Amino acid sequence: QGQPVLIDSFLEEAIEVDVDCIGDGRRVVVAGVMEHIEEAGVHSGDSACCLPPFSLPEETIDEIKSASVAMAEHLNVVGLMNVQFAVKNENDQLVVYVLEVNPRASRTVPFVAKSTGMQVAKIAAKVMAGVSLDEQGISDMVWPEAYSVKESVFPFRKFAGVDIVLGPEMRSTGEVMGVSSQFPIAFAKSQLAAGIILPESGRVFVSVSSAHKSRAAKVAGRLHEMGYEIIATEGTAKALEAENIPVEHVKKIIEGHPNLIDHMKNNAVDLILNTPSGKGARTDEGQIRAAAVQHGVPCITTIQAAEAAVSAIEALRSGEMQVQSLQERFADQKLVTS
Repeated sequence: QGQPVLIDSFLEEAIEVDVDCIGDGRRVVVAGVMEHIEEAGVHSGDSACCLPPFSLPEETIDEIKSASVAMAEHLNVVGLMNVQFAVKNENDQLVVYVLEVNPRASRTVPFVAKSTGMQVAKIAAKVMAGVSLDEQGISDMVWPEAYSVKESVFPFRKFAGVDIVLGPEMRSTGEVMGVSSQFPIAFAKSQLAAGIILPESGRVFVSVSSAHKSRAAKVAGRLHEMGYEIIATEGTAKALEAENIPVEHVKKIIEGHPNLIDHMKNNAVDLILNTPSGKGARTDEGQIRAAAVQHGVPCITTIQAAEAAVSAIEALRSGEMQVQSLQERFADQKLVTS
């Protein structure tokens, strides 16, 4: 009683966006705008992200860039600044929220540098030492033609029985990156680099929370059209059947055998799409996700990543991945080296 209470409003189904910018006290340059693949609420260090944004309209990106520059100018930032935004669809209109502002370098700086060829840390260090952006010849951000996808690497294989669902606590221990002129191919490359091999055929287990059933049905429909067999527990199976998607029912763990873990032991599951309605190693879902790691079955725990993964599979079926080194990619780009 008599003490202040802080109440946070949680933005559901919002897209998170990271921005890195450099200010010299007189001018601000946006170095990179990154759209997260997982929804806001998953720690930014654990979420996959893409530079440039792959789904946001140009006017929203411009609003985000303008807001970042305005805040950096008002704060008189000299050096790097990172801003995390959330973009939410409210009544068919995209509304931009500011989640946090950090006047410092972010973990995304190396990714931005490799995506754009812009030596972000070096430019910022010189700015802090008194060399202005104009003196360094930095006029504006480099907007890359190709998509670069950063994916997080997790140590779950070393911790048997741990629930792998993503949340607000950062659990990743590394990062990898995939680049392509097509977003789905760039995403596929990032998954491959992180050790996640998306199957070209086989059986896919789908189990999602009630909030994601309509989106999961679309994902499952696309997989079915590509020839995958779909298996699901009763709730999700009924939702898929309502959309005329053939599905094989499988028992929950508490319902006895044969359940999904039995199918995994028999190498009869090639991919798992599971968005949690409950968390924890002791829940049915937690046991499934932990078993997926143990048996080496790719397990995707957000509906956004599931949609991206299916797009990646579709793209891989229509064309092959190409390999290009960073040196080749930026051979014709004039970098700041002085």
